[in-house]
Amino acid sequence: MEGNKKRPIRQEQLASVVIRFAGDSGDGIQLTGSQFTDESALVGNDVVTLPNFPAEIRAPAGTIAGVSGFQIHFSSSDIYSPGDRPDVLVALNPAALKLNLKDLKLGGILILNEDAFTPKALSRVGFANNPCQDEKLLSSYRTFVVPITQLTKEALVESGLSAREVERCKNFFVLGLTLWLFGRPTDMTSKWIETKFKNKSELASANAKVLQAGYSYAEATEIFDVSYCVPPAPLEPGRYRNLSGSALTAYGLVSAAQKSGLPLFFASYPITPASELLHELARFKKYGVITFQAEDEIAAMCAIIGASYGGALALTCCSGPGFSLKAEALGLAVMAELPLVVVNVQRAGPSTGLPTKTEQSDLLQAIYGRHGEAPLCVLAASSPSNSFKMAYEACRIATKYMTPVILLSDGYIAMGSEPWKIADPDELSLFEVAFTEVNNNPGGRFLAYKRDEATLARPWVKAGTKDLAHRIGGLEKENETGDVSYDANNHHLMCQLRAEKINRIAQEIPPLSVEGPSDAELLLLGWGGTEGILREALKVCQANKLPVARLHLHYLNPLPSDLKEVLGRFKHILIPELNFGQLRTLIRDKYLVDARGLNRLTGEIFKVEEVVRAVQEML
Repeated sequence: MEGNKKRPIRQEQLASVVIRFAGDSGDGIQLTGSQFTDESALVGNDVVTLPNFPAEIRAPAGTIAGVSGFQIHFSSSDIYSPGDRPDVLVALNPAALKLNLKDLKLGGILILNEDAFTPKALSRVGFANNPCQDEKLLSSYRTFVVPITQLTKEALVESGLSAREVERCKNFFVLGLTLWLFGRPTDMTSKWIETKFKNKSELASANAKVLQAGYSYAEATEIFDVSYCVPPAPLEPGRYRNLSGSALTAYGLVSAAQKSGLPLFFASYPITPASELLHELARFKKYGVITFQAEDEIAAMCAIIGASYGGALALTCCSGPGFSLKAEALGLAVMAELPLVVVNVQRAGPSTGLPTKTEQSDLLQAIYGRHGEAPLCVLAASSPSNSFKMAYEACRIATKYMTPVILLSDGYIAMGSEPWKIADPDELSLFEVAFTEVNNNPGGRFLAYKRDEATLARPWVKAGTKDLAHRIGGLEKENETGDVSYDANNHHLMCQLRAEKINRIAQEIPPLSVEGPSDAELLLLGWGGTEGILREALKVCQANKLPVARLHLHYLNPLPSDLKEVLGRFKHILIPELNFGQLRTLIRDKYLVDARGLNRLTGEIFKVEEVVRAVQEML
């Protein structure tokens, strides 16, 4: 029959797409974005995400402060950043449009929820005219004005849900529409809905129905005359999961516990954006992981000192002011020379700052932020996937050198996600932990601070081990015996020994690998979550035949032994950081080189184009 024929739909193949969902914080934007990401990963695309949500728990609805966003970059090739500017913007209300329109590429796709553009909502964010009827706007982009709220209500007219519950389902209409637009099926999301809402059958049924309604609307309506296809990316063969940086940090810590045979004890106090790590680790109870929510950051820090003294792999996490609260107890851990790991998920500061925005401004605090000479090891993850490796490495170094280790992450890494090739346990490096059970001073008392000649680590003894009673604490220790000592020369010696122990970790750091031509004039030097941006920037520079190479640091204290030699090869050094130049200060101080910085603190990551522009200005 003529009426059953499908309308002709043109299909276009694209290499990559950046799509941004934006709406009020109660619109389910994060769920829509994360589910679209999972669907993209399942069809084989490489994906990088950038969630962005309000700092306030519930800002007034319809305001700029209440806008939640989720950006996804999915591609048929390897990608490393969430993309500078979206090709597609889905704006569920005027505030979301107002905040995000400036970033949309000219000629890009703009999808608007017509029902949300009421006179009151427009007035709240300063729109004099309705953008849905703005001819200039409509002609500048491929604009689709869709009555999303009304269509959701029509799909659920017999659902029995309240008006509020019905409206909250509109994010699944958006998801269904965009899944059709990019040629993705709805099967996996439908199964996910069944699992997610298995105890709320009426919501499961409603969301599934709205998802299909959005998909069918896009398929049937003539305003969508083209759909897009992004082929799978040629990823390395293996089993992959799409995981966030927090999840992969947790996986790395649990793997370290399993590999070392140590019980894992994790204590923390909830704080954004570090809290997710506690949530993730709480799921691993079946692997013997013990999680403890302390009454504050100080209690959490002191709890893991006790757990380490008892022989556990002891860990905590924090952000912002929580890191400051741990400072005094970190000094105690340095003095006691106990192995533990502190994960600091950096956010914009100072004070409580911008809790949901990212920054890299705790580097100097991590290295120097304690009273007295209290050096410890500082590492930094550079991506969600790299979080697994660096979390594992932090545990290995801590136990081998009997030292606290700080692992720096940030909000962008922790909340972002990407496909992660599931690690092969047999390929993880071994680090066997052997507790001292025999007196190291036959005929005399046990020497708790008699050190290993190679690492200068003192022996690790489980509290209560027979005949190996020893004293730890915050007062200075006498060399070897560990007795309390007020001798000035002994204090000088012990400070030297603790500093030298940290310096010797450099012998563990693999040789640096510089990406780019050996005759490059400029070195892009980075650390932490800027790696993906700098990798993309290097690709652009190379395409434009600019003499640029790139190096990313994961070991920040001590710095790699060959860093001085590497820096000496380049005429120019540019260090992009989301701070006012903390690594640049360290590099200039230690190596006396004229490193320059690209710095800003806006709570946002760099754009590739601004890094490339800085390179061009420097050459």
